[in-house]
Amino acid sequence: MAGKAAAPGTAVLLVTANVGSLFDDPDNLQKNWLREFYQVVHTHKPQFMALHCQEFGGKNYEASMSHVDKFVKELLSSDAMKEYNRARVYLDENYKSQEHFTALGSFYFLHESLKNIYQFDFKAKKYKKVTGKEIYSDTLESTPMLEKEKFPQDYFPECKWSRKGFIRTRWCIVDCAFDLVNIHLFHDASNLVAWETSPSVYSGIRHKALGYVLDRIIDQRFEKVSYFVFGDFNFRLDSKSVVETLCTKATMQTVRAADTNEVVKLIFRESDNDRKVMLQLEKKLFDYVNQEVFRDNNGTALLEFDKELSVFKDRLYELDISFPPSYPYSEDARQGEQYMNTRCPAWCDRILMSPSAKELVLRSESEEKVVTYDHIGPNVCMGDHKPVFLAFRIMPGAGKPHAHVHKCCVVQ
Repeated sequence: MAGKAAAPGTAVLLVTANVGSLFDDPDNLQKNWLREFYQVVHTHKPQFMALHCQEFGGKNYEASMSHVDKFVKELLSSDAMKEYNRARVYLDENYKSQEHFTALGSFYFLHESLKNIYQFDFKAKKYKKVTGKEIYSDTLESTPMLEKEKFPQDYFPECKWSRKGFIRTRWCIVDCAFDLVNIHLFHDASNLVAWETSPSVYSGIRHKALGYVLDRIIDQRFEKVSYFVFGDFNFRLDSKSVVETLCTKATMQTVRAADTNEVVKLIFRESDNDRKVMLQLEKKLFDYVNQEVFRDNNGTALLEFDKELSVFKDRLYELDISFPPSYPYSEDARQGEQYMNTRCPAWCDRILMSPSAKELVLRSESEEKVVTYDHIGPNVCMGDHKPVFLAFRIMPGAGKPHAHVHKCCVVQ
């Protein structure tokens, strides 16, 4: 198990969580969410922990600010986190800026047993030793310890005020430097549009945005290091293929709007069995007769339709997925395992890594069975997204083949 005192190296925990639901219904959801999160921390006992949040503050950030403050204070001061004596928190609270606001929140916690850790200053181009607990918010653009961008509006023109973008930080533990990128990519605006083509038009938009981020973090401005990109990628199953598979023996009825003749609903009925309705598809409705198909054996039969990452197969690596689709779960606090019928369930929340980061992770797996890639709160309502985590260890000497990159780690 990760975190055993005798295990070599530095225990690392990376977590991604779209937390918008927590701020839309804080009284019912936050307590359970935090309990499940703390349980994963307790189990894996990381020395370095990164929590990347998307939709931080919910749909209405201004109205949620008191809940945001309470949530941050809880994370920084709870008994479960008392051994983490250094922290960095970066919250994009600039909600009045349509040009810059991303609703991203990045949290980094350092255990008291971790002696030497440094963070990169992108303006000074040198590492600085991390001490104390600090919170940065509002205009993160002026913070030298990160890079932040919101995707241009023309990437997703039909969404008038998108909040999608990324935040990048760089860290050095012992002799090993790596980038951590918090990312939120574009969603499927309509189930009907997503169904029309394979791959969908939305898949193409996500590919463009992710490609932009990858090009940005390996450009010529800084030394190249390993990187982990984790967040809400909004990756979806190939809708046309999924529907064809789920409704193989069905006939399709098309419902059009009387005034515009626009398709507003598709109804798939069994050819026999009294023409039973199998699937109803609308812009924001994906109502399939049997949800168990998405949960049986953790939904692994559907992984063949999870194709969006294949475009980046030479640039991004992911461990095998063995947990059910992370979205869209019911936001009813009494229903921890139920999916909403708004979208086809999909693995939206992921932890991806560069080829060199893959070697970093798999090296620890070969020496000690300490790598875990899983979701949090399988039986508890965590909001519409289940958080996803990766636990591993950075082994001694992991960074030495690239030691010339990290000699600046000794700069205070």
